[in-house]
Amino acid sequence: GSIFFNLSGADAAPSVTVVMTRPPKWAGLAVCRSRNNNFFYNVENVSRQNCPVCMEDIHTSRIGAHVLPCGHLLHKTCFEDMFRTGAYRCPLCMHSAFNMKEFWEERDKEIAQTPMPTEYQDTTVKIICNDCQARCTVSFHVLGMKCSSCGSYNTAQDGGLIAAPPVDARQSAEQTLEEEPNTEHHE
Repeated sequence: GSIFFNLSGADAAPSVTVVMTRPPKWAGLAVCRSRNNNFFYNVENVSRQNCPVCMEDIHTSRIGAHVLPCGHLLHKTCFEDMFRTGAYRCPLCMHSAFNMKEFWEERDKEIAQTPMPTEYQDTTVKIICNDCQARCTVSFHVLGMKCSSCGSYNTAQDGGLIAAPPVDARQSAEQTLEEEPNTEHHE
């Protein structure tokens, strides 16, 4: 998106207008649609915060600001540094900082080509998705746990591994059920 700072007087606080081609997941902001179907968000005082990367004031900085899809601002140069170093999440809310669809598809392929050891193949884990906030129970994999709600790998483990019962224990439990005689108790 593009950012425009509007000043209406020498001492006026700037208001920030963000122009996007589609609305991001911003809560509590006024939304207007232009004739060319761009969405405009007037974000009052959003620039009166420190950049979460360098901790410098965004409002007084001569460095341009970058708006993440989650609505948080950071310096454009700080965003570029994050991108260069492989950081893909907002430092404040952990949402993905850009479209990760191709990266997630590549991760799907890597996981398909990297089977887990036998003792972990049926292991699951509870996760929280940083992109859609869904809580799910998914298959555990050392390369990543995929949100079953939105398909993102931007997830955090919520608790320990949920181990499937060992194969021997499952087989012996099934055999015990088959071998138990039908006993009736008479007095």
